[in-house]
Amino acid sequence: MQPIDRRRIPAMAREAHWQAADGHSIRRIDWPGAGEERRGSILFLQGRGDHYEKYLETLEEWHRDGWRVTSSDWRGQGASGRLGADAVTGHISDFSRWIDDLAFLWERWKAETPGPHVLAGHSMGGHLVLRAAAERRVDPDAMVLSAPMLGFTNQHLPVALMHLVAKGMARIGDPRRPAWKWSEKPGEMPASRANLLTHDQDRYEDEAWWREHRPDLVMGPGSWGWVERAYASMRGLFEPGVLEGVKVPVLLLATSNDQLVDIKAIREAARRLPHGELVEFGEEAHHEILREVDAVRDRAMDAVANFLAQVAPAR
Repeated sequence: MQPIDRRRIPAMAREAHWQAADGHSIRRIDWPGAGEERRGSILFLQGRGDHYEKYLETLEEWHRDGWRVTSSDWRGQGASGRLGADAVTGHISDFSRWIDDLAFLWERWKAETPGPHVLAGHSMGGHLVLRAAAERRVDPDAMVLSAPMLGFTNQHLPVALMHLVAKGMARIGDPRRPAWKWSEKPGEMPASRANLLTHDQDRYEDEAWWREHRPDLVMGPGSWGWVERAYASMRGLFEPGVLEGVKVPVLLLATSNDQLVDIKAIREAARRLPHGELVEFGEEAHHEILREVDAVRDRAMDAVANFLAQVAPAR
């Protein structure tokens, strides 16, 4: 089998745009035909500031395993415009807008693809996928969540108090302004960022390569509005009965070494989900488990394959 070139759109994949309910143009990529086997369909959503180019390796592997694969930007990032006060800050007025977009895409994508239908997401994408299922806006046969953003790490104060601080910061100035500083040059990635995401330097450098060749992918920090709405959305998921209402099988991949999202919140979600299954990594993995060194990534991909073989067998 041919090796996967992470810096090239696969020959079978097709890039296009879809129109949200309000007409906003959002980018997507599709592998319209399955591989030798016909397993079903996977819709994958990325994290904050991400773009699907970072996950071409994973998406292509799923396709080669027989899945019909689609990935989409979130509005306001990737190559789907910006909603902040400048060209690089990630902003959203409310996470419900992204939930509306996902629900709109889901109904159309589900109608045009073979089942079983699997919904997958990384980090913020994992959070939004889970929230959409909890709100019954989507009805997947199974879900896969990679390092889902269910809480922030390094919180030195109670979450409710941190949320209150974020509310104040969003109100005293333009909520679209950046909430943190990355570097002297807007959108430029700080040197220490790799230590948060992956131990694999080559895979980490893929992102910079794509940003250089597709400058509209460049994104920097999130806005104070994004931070405040993230707290509100995450806290809402942990209200009594919310996670318990998600009845479909859910695989969660997470690492105790994550410096971005809270492993304790992920463990709690796995316990409360009626059909939740957690595969946990340690020091060997940073936040982007699906872009880690081969030994870690292979274990994660095998866990996904085994999970889907059990809960979403080909029809």
